[in-house]
Amino acid sequence: MENREILQAKSFINNDWLGHSTTNVLVVKNKFDQTTLANVAYADASEVQFSIANSVQAFQSFSKKPAEERRDYLLKIRDGLLLEKEKFINLIVSEAGKPIDYAKVEVERSLFILQSAAEEAMRISGEVIPMDYGLGKEKIAMTKKFPVGPVLAISPFNFPLNLALHKIAPALAAGCSVILKPSPFTPLTALAFGSLCKRVGLPAGVVNVVVCQNQEAELMLQDERLKLLSFTGSAEVGWMLKSKAGKKKVVLELGGNAAVIVDRSAQLEVAAKAIALGAYNYSGQVCISVQRIYVDHSVYDQFVSLLKEAIAALKIGNPIEPGVHVGPLIDRSHLERIDHWIQEAKHAGAEVIVGGNIHNLENNIYAPSLLTKTNPTMKIVSEEIFGPVAIIEKVEYFDEVIKEVNRSRFGLQAGLFTNQISQMKYAHDNLEVGALIINGIPGYRVDTMPYGGVKDSGLGREGISYATADMLESRLLIY
Repeated sequence: MENREILQAKSFINNDWLGHSTTNVLVVKNKFDQTTLANVAYADASEVQFSIANSVQAFQSFSKKPAEERRDYLLKIRDGLLLEKEKFINLIVSEAGKPIDYAKVEVERSLFILQSAAEEAMRISGEVIPMDYGLGKEKIAMTKKFPVGPVLAISPFNFPLNLALHKIAPALAAGCSVILKPSPFTPLTALAFGSLCKRVGLPAGVVNVVVCQNQEAELMLQDERLKLLSFTGSAEVGWMLKSKAGKKKVVLELGGNAAVIVDRSAQLEVAAKAIALGAYNYSGQVCISVQRIYVDHSVYDQFVSLLKEAIAALKIGNPIEPGVHVGPLIDRSHLERIDHWIQEAKHAGAEVIVGGNIHNLENNIYAPSLLTKTNPTMKIVSEEIFGPVAIIEKVEYFDEVIKEVNRSRFGLQAGLFTNQISQMKYAHDNLEVGALIINGIPGYRVDTMPYGGVKDSGLGREGISYATADMLESRLLIY
């Protein structure tokens, strides 16, 4: 397959490439060497309106497709992605700056998502409602599930295929059409996926990929013809979008500053290696990357030594090279923000154990950094840093560290390394998070599990069956 088939510099609407502007363009760069990959024409207001009308029209027919046809489309897309997975891997490495080993995992997970969604399409069912008493005597009541309508999906840069498919695949399983607005940092993977859908025979308009600016995106957000918004991104943007979404159903998968607790009973060497990878892989650009580490005082010094060794073993460099863990940040502005937050924390009393500096300015690489003697007012503690930075603190009592973790306005996932069942039970009962991972890092996710957070970390859950359920609505029949 030639690059021109996978890398069109326009939006993908109605199985065609649309975008007439030659001046209003998005420059997509290789995140390591900053070379230009493509100049993508931004869709204007008329093209965005066409995508909405087209998605509504496509929904009218696709929503009537029987379950086995929806399943078969998803399996065809899976098979097509399997054939082209090397091209998608290389594209993700280039435009997202993702280490190649991690990009391979992303594509494998995407294949699994498509397979799971295909199976879910065959499991959609209603229920019989018990009503044969009182006013319902001699009546029969049952529900049937119907697709909610065209879906607006907004996906982030860090998993340009996987997180887009967490929205697209359940929508197709449910019988919904989708308009995907990808991140401006990584639109090419999404456009390539749209092209793949066309080549395997998905009907025109069922999946549209619209590359547009915020003003045009707001047209989709406020258009009542689109019935559900599924957004993954920052908390600030997500809650703002919800406030403007009108009557749409809304699912938000937002950020976090994930914490991990290391108990005195933990296997310290295992925990140190896992936490180092969990904090610094892909330069910490994952919403469930380890950011806050709390260690029992009796093993603190030993654990810090082990963690420093594990950090030193991480490979830094060009993400195309196998074995690299820490590559470029997505943009120079993120590099500068991270450095500013660290310098600000140092001035307020934080101490640097490892890193704390720009590793390579030309390639936007920040050194894996570990700080201590922090306080909850520091941004590196209270906000989502989305970079290769973690803080580590000594703790005395288990109930106090639970309170410290809960102090955050976020609550996505947390990790607890322990071999005490009492600690596991207490943490599960008291931690304000969407998921607790025992003897593992917060950055653990299986694509079928209910994934999401509480507080500022989101609204609703992803995971194939859970997302599919959100894209369906029940209608009651009584006779």
